Amino acid sequence: MDDHNSGRRLKRAELAKVTGCHLETIRYYEKIGMMPDPPRSNADYRLYDDTHVSRLRFILRARELGFAMNDIRGLLDLMDGGLHTCSEVKLRTENHLADVRAKIDDLERIEQVLAETAARCSGDDVPECPVLEALSSTSDSSI
Repeated sequence: MDDHNSGRRLKRAELAKVTGCHLETIRYYEKIGMMPDPPRSNADYRLYDDTHVSRLRFILRARELGFAMNDIRGLLDLMDGGLHTCSEVKLRTENHLADVRAKIDDLERIEQVLAETAARCSGDDVPECPVLEALSSTSDSSI
C-alpha cells in the first residue's frame, strides 16, 4: 500500500461515499492500523487513492462474510507482505467456514426449539403460557 500515486484523490467523506462506509468506521480502521495513513494535501486534508478504496472494500466485504477483525488483519498481512499463498488463505477460509457452519447448526437447533415451543402455545388470553414456562424452566429439553 505504499503507492499513493494512483488516479483519484479523495477526502475521507468522499471515500466514505464511494465505499458506503461510515466516516467513524474509516477512522477506526486507520486507528487500529488496518487502513494505512494516506498522504495529506497542502491544506492538511487526508487524500485517499484507489489503493485505499480497494483495501477498504476488501475489509468491508470480509466483514460482510463474517470474518473477525483478527482474521481480516491476518489476510491483509498476507497480502501486504506479498508472501500469501492460496493454501494459507484457503486454510483461514476453511476455519471461518467451520465456525459459520457451527453457528448455523446452533441457529437451526434454536429455531427448532422455538418453533416447537410456539406450537404448544394457544395464543389465547389465558394465564398459562408454554413459552414462558419453557423459558422459566431449568431443563434443556424445553429451550
